[in-house]
Amino acid sequence: MKRLVLIDGNAVLHRAYHAIPPLTAPDGSIVNAVYGFTTMLIRLIGDLTPTHVAVAFDRPKPTFRKKLFAAYQAKRPKMDTALVEQIPKIHDLLSSFGIPIFEKDGFEADDVIGTLCQKVKSQKLKVKDIDQIIIVTGDRDILQLVRDEKVLVYMPTKGLSEAKLYDEQAVLDRMGVLPKLIPDYKALAGDASDNYPGVPGIGPKTAVALLTKYKTIENVLKKHPFTKEEKASARMSHDLATIRTNVPIKGSLVPLGSLNRPEAIDELAKLGFRSLIKRITGEGKGEEIKKQSNYQQELFS
Repeated sequence: MKRLVLIDGNAVLHRAYHAIPPLTAPDGSIVNAVYGFTTMLIRLIGDLTPTHVAVAFDRPKPTFRKKLFAAYQAKRPKMDTALVEQIPKIHDLLSSFGIPIFEKDGFEADDVIGTLCQKVKSQKLKVKDIDQIIIVTGDRDILQLVRDEKVLVYMPTKGLSEAKLYDEQAVLDRMGVLPKLIPDYKALAGDASDNYPGVPGIGPKTAVALLTKYKTIENVLKKHPFTKEEKASARMSHDLATIRTNVPIKGSLVPLGSLNRPEAIDELAKLGFRSLIKRITGEGKGEEIKKQSNYQQELFS
């Protein structure tokens, strides 16, 4: 089976940063997020056995959603400087592994991933016959991309050590609606984490009940006595929640080769990740991240 693993770089880095206490490289820079990301990457490749891997990142410039709704994500705290400074390091490490990176100003990583899924489906990325795509993220919005067994989402559930694989039934069980209706659901219920309103007074249970009865957001808006303002809020929220699949990205997917590459070993050595060098060279499996008190010892063991 040809399997493509698409990683939401910012989501995984953010999770790694908050799961692992500060660790320093030989040059004194903080590298806990890079270490956690790389550890998870190695584990994903071992567990999911992909033939292709790519990573999508957010860009620092405002996205089209911010232009559409000025208060979008207004309640989110600014990314810690110590995390921001690790993003170039993971870019360099991914490049040393031969893993392509995709990003585009004005769009989020979700949109880039949605576009990559669409391009793979239409065979526009110079790679044919991908049988399955597994998206790795902690962001529930991306569950809307799940389709049958063709596109699945692998979502960490506990730190970096446990995760759940979502197919359509798993999405339905968690959200109460099928993946394709997640934007419709958020059009009604809104999204507190991204700070867009939905329809005031409608919570998750009511949103699920309305969509179960009327099937789509447009049918709900036609048959339910909402005010003009409520309908406008629902349509805007639907637009905000919908992942784009037409981002003008460039680049191509390449088959995943061995991580045991000279340039990768150099990057890992520069970061001080000796245990990870042992893992990818086969000299030692290394220890899984289990106890925070052992992180520093594991890093330089």
